[in-house]
Amino acid sequence: MKILVAMSGGVDSSVVACLLKARGHDVVGVHLKLWQDPRAPASAKILPSKCCTLQAQSRAKSVARILGIPFSVVSLEREFKKAVVDPFIAAYARGLTPNPCVLCNPTFKFAHLLKLAKKKKCDKVATGHYARLKEKIDAHGRKYVALLVAKDSKKDQSYYLYRLSDAERLRSLFPLGTLKKSAVYTLAKKWKIPLERASYRESQNLCFFPEKDALPFLKRYVRGSREGSIRTRAGKTVGTHRGLPFYTIGQRRGLKIGGLRIPLYVVEKRPRQNLLIVAPRGELRSNGLTMTQLHWIGPAPAERKKIPLDVRIRSLGERMPGLLVRTGKRATFRFARSAVGGIAPGQSAVLYRGEEIVGGGMITGSD
Repeated sequence: MKILVAMSGGVDSSVVACLLKARGHDVVGVHLKLWQDPRAPASAKILPSKCCTLQAQSRAKSVARILGIPFSVVSLEREFKKAVVDPFIAAYARGLTPNPCVLCNPTFKFAHLLKLAKKKKCDKVATGHYARLKEKIDAHGRKYVALLVAKDSKKDQSYYLYRLSDAERLRSLFPLGTLKKSAVYTLAKKWKIPLERASYRESQNLCFFPEKDALPFLKRYVRGSREGSIRTRAGKTVGTHRGLPFYTIGQRRGLKIGGLRIPLYVVEKRPRQNLLIVAPRGELRSNGLTMTQLHWIGPAPAERKKIPLDVRIRSLGERMPGLLVRTGKRATFRFARSAVGGIAPGQSAVLYRGEEIVGGGMITGSD
């Protein structure tokens, strides 16, 4: 089989290329050159914890040379900026907390990889994601490709892949889904891949700026944000915020509202009034959430019925049981055990049934 491997220059994708080559496949390597923040401070640009740098490109090319496989670099900087970065900035400006990786995978990364695979006459696309794919048959006898969690629960990336289309899952391979990260390093050593762990630290979720935190990036690019009041739910003003995009749900530090008897946390953003709402930690917790922009893998859940599922609101967060009720293009999820904190509009709520991802959507609120 001829397989296009997305090679970022990291350990995972390098081992994927080696694995497939060892299994006798015709492997073609490609490195996607994506937009990097030109306004980032020079000192931050040399951090080794990000992908898509010139160093990463050089490493990917080196591994391809060792394997003796074709390798090319495809520049998608302008396309990535338009499809992923600009919506990320715009969402923060609207008071949301977006998850660009969830958007990037189906609408950008895999879409472009499949186009490249077709151009290079490859049968499949393989990446270094930690997740599994399995062909299954639904209750109506129809085949579909299910998305399953990775065997290594600490590295599972199914959360970021839940919006992949049927066509994208059908033509994709995730060879690392059945491996532990420790086994990946063992294989890298076995195949003498020249990777030093100190230079290959785990990449952060957001690849287009060098810092670990998004705040410096947002300060460089978000325009039009204004100072405003920090208030309690009772309407008491307790401070001044620098602009809503620069705060996240659940944040306590950096609010500069000292002198109070109990610590207060960000529980809500109100963009129309330009208000940042704070409350004691107990009020940060919610009994349920609402979501829209729904996406299902396999048959969609029946409408207006309480369906027991697990939900995850962070990539490696706890899976929490509860009941899903779908009503058209919207859905609600009620937690079964206890109230949950830190639910941020704009993030993804991903639904699980056992090892299988059922689908998910974008969080619009909580109660």
